[in-house]
Amino acid sequence: MGFIFSLLLLGFGAFSVTWEVYWGIGTWGINRTVGWGWDITNFVWWVGIGHAGTLISAILLLFRQGWRTGVNRAAEAMTIFAVMCAGQFPIFHMGRVWNAFYVLPLPNSRGALWPNFNSALLWDVFAISTYFTVSLLFWYSGLVPDFATIRDRAKTKLRKRLYGVASFGWTGTAKNWQRFEALSLVLAGLSTPLVLSVHTIVSFDFATSVIPGWHATIFPPYFVAGAVFSGFAMVNTLLVLVRKIFRLEDYITIGHIEAMNKVIVLTGSIVGVAYLTELFMAWYSQVVYEQQAFKWRVLGPYWWSYWAMMSCNVVSPQFFWFKKLRRNIVFTFILSIVVNIGMWFERFVIIVTSLYRDYLPSSWTYYSPTWTEMGFYIGTFGLFFTCFFLFAKYFPVVAIAEIKFTLKTSGDNYKREMQALDEKTVEEFIHVAEHAH
Repeated sequence: MGFIFSLLLLGFGAFSVTWEVYWGIGTWGINRTVGWGWDITNFVWWVGIGHAGTLISAILLLFRQGWRTGVNRAAEAMTIFAVMCAGQFPIFHMGRVWNAFYVLPLPNSRGALWPNFNSALLWDVFAISTYFTVSLLFWYSGLVPDFATIRDRAKTKLRKRLYGVASFGWTGTAKNWQRFEALSLVLAGLSTPLVLSVHTIVSFDFATSVIPGWHATIFPPYFVAGAVFSGFAMVNTLLVLVRKIFRLEDYITIGHIEAMNKVIVLTGSIVGVAYLTELFMAWYSQVVYEQQAFKWRVLGPYWWSYWAMMSCNVVSPQFFWFKKLRRNIVFTFILSIVVNIGMWFERFVIIVTSLYRDYLPSSWTYYSPTWTEMGFYIGTFGLFFTCFFLFAKYFPVVAIAEIKFTLKTSGDNYKREMQALDEKTVEEFIHVAEHAH
């Protein structure tokens, strides 16, 4: 049912995009003043969603954090699907989408028409394509031993052959594992600076301009913290559902959920400090344009978006200071959705409320999206969940090769259970055995 629903969303998104390409970008609500609306808002939002997967996989692997093993596979898949969704927005924002290859430094017959390497928008192209490639390699290389496990248990010739091709002839020898671990460390080392650089470069789209509300040196660390914040919230949203539906409570434990909630508290607090720092800088600068831009953010026509952002991103994560709430699955699920709504509003506030009133009062305007913009955004949700459903159907959603310490026959849980049995008297042991039988 979920797969069919996500396919319907994807179909509606494809129709909206086709409509926009056929009739032109004028079908969107953007205008001369607000040249970036929902489109770039959603682009930045989806890029941020994709950050937690690489952070969980790469940085936590390098720091030998054992709790990553239950959640890294689904988080890595989420990264790839989110970046796929994000990359579409700038392409279709071009209007003439058939000219999208102009951003690539290809030999051409167009004379001196080359990409402008001084533009932060071009840096985005290289940063996101590199991020997608490395994340895809990292995700797939981790799947290879698991594909071999599925291959060896396949019941049909077709499945055996397909998973055999996907596993690259993995046999589980010491040499295979040695190369696997070396490759994982190399890709983790490449991915770690990418986590920091990609959203930093996305922030340069704004910070290198002279528009009040954008021209700030705080943007790079602020955007990176916000990306990790929203990414971990989306991981929680997905894993709470996966954990329940696939009955993976023994593998994706309450401890995993709590650890991610602690990261959400940390990054949410950093984002809150960044919001207050922005307000302080606007006041301290004594630049009237900067002060008015923030005054209109807080009290202007879009006041509702600013206060939604503050309440969702600054106030709501503070509930996770309480251990009972951090370990409450239902509360975690609800708050993860609230955080992602808040992070969407953050991108909307940064983009729209910095543009709709510029230096010339004669060009002041109000922006509201049209159905084609909304349809495009809804369609990316369809793409994301369609891909995630297919992933959950045909690929292992937890890293089988990395999670052996939680298995019933060898892991820490097993040892604790055996110790508890050893401490029982003979009569208690017989009673437990008969009851289990």
